[in-house]
Amino acid sequence: AVEAAVAYARAVGEYQPQPPPTVATEAEGLRLHLSSSSVTGYRNVFKNRHSKFVARHKVDGRKVCLGGRSFDTAVEAAVA
Repeated sequence: AVEAAVAYARAVGEYQPQPPPTVATEAEGLRLHLSSSSVTGYRNVFKNRHSKFVARHKVDGRKVCLGGRSFDTAVEAAVA
């Protein structure tokens, strides 16, 4: 049913697909590491259960939180 509704909306010109989210490639003079497989858009940046962003990296096989805290935005965590 959903596919039929989308097909109809496309046919009459009412369908407007959502634009892809934009991610910053630079911040504070730093080049950020992008990831097409991450939902945040940045490598080693994850959303925690409190809807905050954290930057993690593995050191000697252990996960280490970069910046020592969570951040409000994915860009802030990517800069950490």
